[in-house]
Amino acid sequence: MSEKKTEKVIIIGSGPAAHTAAIYAARAELEPLLFEGFMAGGVAAGGQLTTTTEVENYPGFPDGIDGPTLMDQMRAQSVKHGTRIKTETVSKIDLSCRPFAVTADSGEYVAQTVIVATGATAKKLEFPGVEEYWQKGISACAVCDGALPIFRNKPLVVIGGGDSACEESTYLAKFATTVHLLHRRDELRASKAMQKRVFDNEKVKVHWDTVAVEVLGEKTVTGVKIKNLKTGEQSLIEAGGLFFAIGHVPNTAFLDGQLETDETGYVITKPDSTVTNVPGVFACGDVKDHVYRQAVTAAGSGCMAALEAERFLADGE
Repeated sequence: MSEKKTEKVIIIGSGPAAHTAAIYAARAELEPLLFEGFMAGGVAAGGQLTTTTEVENYPGFPDGIDGPTLMDQMRAQSVKHGTRIKTETVSKIDLSCRPFAVTADSGEYVAQTVIVATGATAKKLEFPGVEEYWQKGISACAVCDGALPIFRNKPLVVIGGGDSACEESTYLAKFATTVHLLHRRDELRASKAMQKRVFDNEKVKVHWDTVAVEVLGEKTVTGVKIKNLKTGEQSLIEAGGLFFAIGHVPNTAFLDGQLETDETGYVITKPDSTVTNVPGVFACGDVKDHVYRQAVTAAGSGCMAALEAERFLADGE
């Protein structure tokens, strides 16, 4: 039985962080092997950008570009520079010693360094209309999508009660006629400062003890049916869009607790770095970023991860 080839770097992920890391690593002649996953986390290869349409805030595209096309181009650039891509999901990884063992659909691989760029999956609720109108007026990222023409000068609905919901509501208020913030309790979980922003904004209306029960629409969202949990009364909000702001789940289950994470599961790295608590393992993109969660910041941290992996190997650590 032949001995397994030891890769210089294995990259796990398929979004902007993963492909930027791959491009840099390939150009540095590290011959990266990238596992893009097969519907990992319920999302196609390419990550969260494959679930959005028009992307207007990624530099270099003044007329915008749709998410899947952007990811197709990043993938093609990775391949052009020599990245080998496997459409397989990594199920587990052994970080107890180097070289690290990575188990994917086709078997076990070994690598001197690993870059974790598996991202995070936005939480969404399941009720009638959500699947039908996802990407057709329903989003989980106000900063990504809120300024699109489909949402401008229309009433919008946000679901949530934490800092993210408050932040997204005040952001959307710049473009919407009214923002209806639905919260299932009688007080917000958000910090006092974020709550004040919401309460001080005349365009944001908070609906207490309220849940969404159905999304209505034609080609796109036209309304959200809501229910008051205390009275049971149902009513209809005319709306051009619905935004989920109930958090994200970092895709770290396959790590089995081997990397240090915060209380919500995001990988912890050293400040201004992608270095994790395990030497030779680097984390970039939304799997470690619960603050910005943008394609451009993910790409930037992917660059950092590749450069740090290259230096690690060059130092012979």
